[in-house]
Amino acid sequence: MNQDLKISGFSDEISSDFNTQLGVVSKLGMNYISLRGIDGKNIGDFTVNEIKENVLPRLKTAGIHVSSIGSPIGKVFINDAEGFVKQKKVLETLCQIANLLDCQYIRIFSFYIPKGEDADHYKEQVVSQLKEYTAIAKKYDVILVHENEKDIYGDIARRCHEILSEVDSPYFKGIFDFANFVQCGEDPQACYDLLKEEIVYIHIKDAVTTDSQNVVCGTGEGKIPEILSQFIESGYKGFLTLEPHLVLFDSLKDLELEDAKEVIKDNKGLDGEGGYKLQYEALLEILKKIESEAK
Repeated sequence: MNQDLKISGFSDEISSDFNTQLGVVSKLGMNYISLRGIDGKNIGDFTVNEIKENVLPRLKTAGIHVSSIGSPIGKVFINDAEGFVKQKKVLETLCQIANLLDCQYIRIFSFYIPKGEDADHYKEQVVSQLKEYTAIAKKYDVILVHENEKDIYGDIARRCHEILSEVDSPYFKGIFDFANFVQCGEDPQACYDLLKEEIVYIHIKDAVTTDSQNVVCGTGEGKIPEILSQFIESGYKGFLTLEPHLVLFDSLKDLELEDAKEVIKDNKGLDGEGGYKLQYEALLEILKKIESEAK
């Protein structure tokens, strides 16, 4: 495999039990995880000390590093002033945790927009609040990576491009999530063309538009093989982070405004480990094919 690429993943999709997560990841031969749910508790609810005493030793024993912190930052409504203030405090703690774990990236979002309202009306406020987040990250030399996600301001490529251009900071960059663009009715290729200069982190997740379901990577409408090939050709160096969403898992209910069961209609006959392994092997196949075609 291309040495510039490192495979990571949201290991809480395997199990809410952290030891199980680490065991499965190690067994697959992976060295990185994206840290989100630990023993049934969200990363945003931990103190630095709890991570230092209870999580870091387990990571070290397993020989597993953290590629990114899968934070809930930016998952508040844009008009929730109190929520925003609280989240700035959480971000401060998460930056300290990132430093402790020698992790460069914290995944964030760009605020929920009240239902039925035009997201574009909130552009100035979104940019202003993201700049406040970015100022915190800069203090700790951490990069906030924005995930394009449905129901938030930066759901479509145009708005992702706007916030990345306007915040205009080395501490605020983009994540490319194929499935989320599909679920927002976007063409992933056009999204890549617009955003490629600002992307420093990639989520491996695929979907189909028929009923917005997540599917195994490479089998949906995300154009993962074609676009990954372009990323690699253009010199992308960094993480490919598995986010299979193929089975229901504890953290999913915190992620979706709509019922998680609507995103994952049936568990495809898999458990968390099975879904994770399936996605990992499908990604390895895609990378192998890209490599052989490049020769």
